[in-house]
Amino acid sequence: MSGAAQGGRLQVATGVRNMQQLIQLRWIAVVGQVVTILMVHYGLGIHLPLHQMLVVLACLAAFNAASQMRWHSPHMVTNGELFLVLLVDVGMLTAQLYLSGGASNPFVFLFLLQVVLGAMLLETWSTWTLCGVAMACFVGLALFAQPLVLPLAPERGLGSPYILGLFICFVLIASLMVVFVARINRNIRRRDARLADLRQRAAEEEHIVRMGLLASGAAHELGTPLATLSVILGDWRRMAPFDSNPELLGEVSEMQAQVQRCKSIVSGILLSAGEARGESSERTSVVEFVDEVVADWRDSRQPRSFTYDNHFGHDLPIVSDSAIQQMIHNVLDNALEASPHWLMFELARHADEMVLTCTDAGPGFAAPMLAQFGKPYQSSKGRAGGGLGLFLVVNVARTLGGRVEARNKTEGGAIVTITLPLASVVLEEMLDEEEVDEIE
Repeated sequence: MSGAAQGGRLQVATGVRNMQQLIQLRWIAVVGQVVTILMVHYGLGIHLPLHQMLVVLACLAAFNAASQMRWHSPHMVTNGELFLVLLVDVGMLTAQLYLSGGASNPFVFLFLLQVVLGAMLLETWSTWTLCGVAMACFVGLALFAQPLVLPLAPERGLGSPYILGLFICFVLIASLMVVFVARINRNIRRRDARLADLRQRAAEEEHIVRMGLLASGAAHELGTPLATLSVILGDWRRMAPFDSNPELLGEVSEMQAQVQRCKSIVSGILLSAGEARGESSERTSVVEFVDEVVADWRDSRQPRSFTYDNHFGHDLPIVSDSAIQQMIHNVLDNALEASPHWLMFELARHADEMVLTCTDAGPGFAAPMLAQFGKPYQSSKGRAGGGLGLFLVVNVARTLGGRVEARNKTEGGAIVTITLPLASVVLEEMLDEEEVDEIE
């Protein structure tokens, strides 16, 4: 999945979470208004138009239920939709205040809560528009609503119904702002952190593309001189000075083997870049493919002590993939450099995943390297340009939908585990057949 697509999904998820916060806040408002209306009407003996106010509450509850159904599944939340729902909240609050004293109602300051939420969620023009609407509603209430007859009696403190209402309004606004503004901020911070991670990943992928272009160009340039060397070494084998000298003939044979290895590396680079040099992908199987890759690596590197265990079980067909081959070689090369005396490689299957595990007896990863595992140029070898092997391994696995994990063993050494979903490497028809077998 591209970074743009992941960024779009992240925006959808963040928008839905913010909309759900507003829906939850609206349910709290419905319950709070019911309690407040009944307490004021029956507890304080202040006459209120219960029927009309309950009708407004029923409309608010119906709108919220429809919103909850609408945003139960992920959809892109636009600025216009957020603006609309906040306008509905302002309108419903205005209607309730109009029926219960207008601007003289101590709960008139709840308009501030809507404005603060708008400032956090909306674009600039929408925020100012919402602010203007709230101010116009306040002015309209002051001009046209019937004032609520409440004795001020400020000397009574909280014993005054008006002062008590102001206090309750203050507590509501402060509490709801702390809770919901904190949640919305957390959603925004989570989104920003994820976007930063996606930007970092995009930069790494761009780095890989540039490396791939460079490697592809170099491979093209190396193809001709390698072919020339191969022809010259073949001619040397047939010349009398070499043919009659077993030591020289052995050295020529070794040079031919190394040239052939270089040509294989060049072909692999071009194949990974989508430029197969007259070679076609071959149908093979998981076990056969990994066995051949490991055998090829063992023959070319000649490690002192190398253990290979294959626990994959029931084999599955795949098409040979040079990217996976290079990934395995990179992991084994890194392990061999860290632990030249012993290393082990395992192939296994866990459910629907292929698991490749490389274990060595070296010094292990330093803590900073584990924290930055898979980042380019993170190397303990101290040479310029080092640390790209595991970087490429991580990105190849991520491209296939897998993951790479590294950890140190308590007794010394390190373990690198590559987990790849079988769906990304196995031929689809075989997976379909397995699903059919499981159903039967």
